[in-house]
Parts: sequence; C-alpha cells; structure tokens
Amino acid sequence: MDWKSKKIRTILEAALAEDKAANDVTTALTIDPRLRATGTILAKQACVVSGLGCIPIFLDIFSKMNNQSVGRFEVVSHSEIFDGVKVRAGQPLAVIRHNAAALLSTERVILNLMQRMCGIATLTNQFVTAVGKTKTKVLDTRKTIPGLRTLDKYAVSCGGGTNHRLDLQDGILIKNNHISLGGGLPAVLEKALKGRKTGQVVQVEVRSQAELDQAIAGGTESILLDNMTPAQVKKAVRQIHKALPGVPVEASGNMNLKTVRKYALTGVDFISVGALTHSAIAVDLSMRITADVY
Repeated sequence: MDWKSKKIRTILEAALAEDKAANDVTTALTIDPRLRATGTILAKQACVVSGLGCIPIFLDIFSKMNNQSVGRFEVVSHSEIFDGVKVRAGQPLAVIRHNAAALLSTERVILNLMQRMCGIATLTNQFVTAVGKTKTKVLDTRKTIPGLRTLDKYAVSCGGGTNHRLDLQDGILIKNNHISLGGGLPAVLEKALKGRKTGQVVQVEVRSQAELDQAIAGGTESILLDNMTPAQVKKAVRQIHKALPGVPVEASGNMNLKTVRKYALTGVDFISVGALTHSAIAVDLSMRITADVY
C-alpha cells in the first residue's frame, strides 16, 4: 500500500474535512494549544492489524490544515507490530507523540478507519484459516464502501486473502444480467471472447447445469459457480476439469465460516466472499492520551 499516494491522501483528507477536525471547538476551548501528549492506540480485542500507515498521513494532513501550528509528531510501533500481524487484547499497536489538541482532533477519524480495516483483516483471516490445508484461495469482491475500495481490499490482503477485480476494467466477468440482456450465455460469451484485449481472461458466472454446459461448450476461460450446494459444486468441478483442464473454478454465494470449508473441499481454486468487506464487524480499538511530563 502506498499510503503517500495522491489517491489515498485524498480519501484521508475527505475524512478529516467531514469531521471538521480543524474546527474542533471543544478542544480549542479546553486544551492549552502548547500542550504535548502521547497517544497510545490499544487493541481491546484480539485481531489482525491493518491500517497503521494511515496515522502519519492523517497527522501530516491535519498539520497542514492548521498551517503547521500543531508542531512536530512521531509515530512509533514495536518492531513486531505491523499490518497483517495478529495481536492479543490489550496490546498496543502504535504510540503517537504530538500536540495534545492535534491528537484529540484526529483521534476519532484515525480509530474509525483502523477499526474498519482491522475488522476486515480479522474476518478475512478467519476465512483463510477455515480453508487451511486446501488449495483454495479466499477472494474479495467489489462489495465495498464507495470511495474506500482500495483500503478495503488492502485490509483483505492483510488478513491473507486475495484481491479479485479492483474495478470494472480490471477483468471480464459475465454475470446473469449480462446474459439476460445480451441474448443468452452463448451469445455474450462469443462476443466477449472475440472482443477482449490480449491478456484478458473471460470468466462466466453460472447458476445451473444448463448454463455450465453452455459455458464449457463456448470455451470459457474461467468459471464462477454461483449459489450452488457443495455437492453441486463438486460435480461441476469434475465436469470442468474433464472438459477444460486447467480452467480455474471459483465458487460464490452466501459463504460463511460454517460452510466455506465444505466448498473448499470440493476442489475449487477460489471462493469469493462478499462478507469480507460488506459485513465485517469493526474491531474495538481505543486511543489512550496522556500529557507529556518534562
């Protein structure tokens, strides 16, 4: 993750602007603007870490919003704590030494983003663990918060998951609405195979035996089995491997931690899980701020 990229900086700037961080009236009225303090971000539950890189960027943006009036800052993490690492409840993730008012004004935004990212990373890791010792990789989807997709998908990678399409130009995936609007599966598959650019792989989502037969007959290069039972997926995998050796097979549709291993044992290469980003529960983090004593 390039935390210093213009794209990421724009996202973080918008978050601070939304919270009116530069106009924190409570802090302005109650805190000595010269006071320096130390903020310690703590994990209040076991989790997988994600988002540490946002802290210095948020603070740098806030400093510029205040014309550098809040002064220097330092962000320190233990050498064993970094994105992708599992931590226990009560473990500190980072220590920030900064102007006290700056810490108070940016605390909520920093925690909001990190709590979401750690939640996604933690849930992803649970799915990855659930399919352990199989060949199946856990994929994310485009079911992300608008504007936060890059961060959501980075959090998935921190949890050990694999990123699927970043956006609509990042791959060809023929879904049910394409099929119904484009004249049927054989027709849209033929169009995609003929019109795609060099290097683009055509994947077809199938929901029935009839669609699977059509996808195979049409020479699809990747197959997504949607909303099938484990038994149906296992049968389909055997058929695909026999007819189209080497074609990757993905399963999707209401995957959860109780069922995902059953699907992995069918022999699929990938399982896509929308819940990683649309249903992850935020991890409970806190920032403990204490005045520096000299």
